[in-house]
Amino acid sequence: MTVPLDTIFRSLMDLDRAHTLLTNKTTDFKSSKCNEVYQQKLIESQSLNSEGKRIMVLRGSSKSSTKSIRFVDELRQEMAAISDNKSKQAPYRSIPKAEMIVFDAPGLMDDYYVNIMSWGKNNVLAVGLGPTLYLWNSVDQRTHKLFHVREEDNWPTSITWSEETQTLAVGYTCSNLQLWDAESSKLIRSLQGHSGRIASTAWNGHILTSGSRDKSIINHDIRARNHLASCIKKHSDEVCGLKWSNEGDRLASGGSEKQLYIWEASKMSSSKFLHRFTDHCAAVKALAWCPYQHNVLASGGGWNDRCIRIWNTQKGICIHSIETKAQISGLEWNRHHREILSSHGYSTGEDQNKLCLWKYPSMTKVGEFGNHEPRIINLCQVFNYSNF
Repeated sequence: MTVPLDTIFRSLMDLDRAHTLLTNKTTDFKSSKCNEVYQQKLIESQSLNSEGKRIMVLRGSSKSSTKSIRFVDELRQEMAAISDNKSKQAPYRSIPKAEMIVFDAPGLMDDYYVNIMSWGKNNVLAVGLGPTLYLWNSVDQRTHKLFHVREEDNWPTSITWSEETQTLAVGYTCSNLQLWDAESSKLIRSLQGHSGRIASTAWNGHILTSGSRDKSIINHDIRARNHLASCIKKHSDEVCGLKWSNEGDRLASGGSEKQLYIWEASKMSSSKFLHRFTDHCAAVKALAWCPYQHNVLASGGGWNDRCIRIWNTQKGICIHSIETKAQISGLEWNRHHREILSSHGYSTGEDQNKLCLWKYPSMTKVGEFGNHEPRIINLCQVFNYSNF
C-alpha cells in the first residue's frame, strides 16, 4: 500500500500519526534517497513531550508555539537541496541570546556538591540562600520566605519538589531531612536515618530517596509510620547525585568517588545494583534521564573529568562521551527538542561558568550562553513557561 506524503499532512496534520504511517513496516513507499531523508528528518523534527551571584531564567521555544507546517517546509527545502546535489543545511532554530529574568541571590552556597534549587510543576521555584528557603511564583511574580534556619551552620543542602508539588523535601548540613507543606508553610514531618549532610534527594511517587555524606542511600516511604524502606551502602564517598527514571523503575546515583550506579527499583532492598560505571574521573553530580528514550541516561563529571557521557542502561554501555573542557554541575534534557543543556563551573578554556546546548544524538554543540560571573552550581528546568 502506498500512502502519498501530501495526503498524510493535508488530511491528518498530526505528526504523531504521520510518524506511525511513515515508519510502519507494512507501508510500501516508493524507495528513493529523498524519501529516506524525508522520513529521517521528520522523526528528528518531532516535538517531544549577593556577591555577584545570580539566578538566570532563559526561554526557548515551546512545543505549542511551533507550527507543524514549518517542519514540512524545512524538510521539502532540504529534499530539494539534496536533489540538486547541494550541501545546504537548514538553519537551526532560534537560540536565546540573553536571559529573560535575573534574580539577586545573596547567600547562594558556592559548593559544587549541593542541590539547592528546584522548579516544581506548579511553576514555583524553590531556592536555598544560606539559612533561608525562598519560593518564587512565576504566575504572580511574588516571592515568599518559607522558613529561616536558626541553627548556625545547618543550612539547606538539598531541595526537591514532590511530583504533585504539594510537598518540598529539604535536606540539611547536619543530616536532617524534612517535608514541608509549601501552601501552608508548615513542617509536615522529619525523617531520620542519615549521619551526615544530605546533598541529594529524588522523588518516585510516595518514595523519597536521599543521599548523604555518610555514603548511604535511603528510601523513605512517606506513607508509613516507619518510613525506612531500604538503605544502601555501596558508595565509598558522598552521594551527590540522585535521579529516578521517568518510569520510576530505575535509579541513578552518583558519588564523589567518581562512580555511577544504576539500581532497579524492585531490587533495591537487596543492595544489588544493575550496573556500576567507573568511566568518570571526578565526582558524578549531574544526572538526567532522557524523556524520549527509556533506557538512556546522561551524566556529567566534575573538574578532573569535564565529560558528558550518554549511557544505554539496558545494555550497560556508554554510547557517547563528550569532552566539555569545564566542570559539569547540571544536565537537563529539552522536552520539546532533541537537545540536552549542560551547566558549567571551572574550566580549562573559555567555557567557564556557561550554559551549553547540545544536539542529540550527534552531541554537537549548537549554542552557548549565560553571563554568570561565579561558577554555575545548579540547573533546573521550567515546566511551563507560558507565564513569562
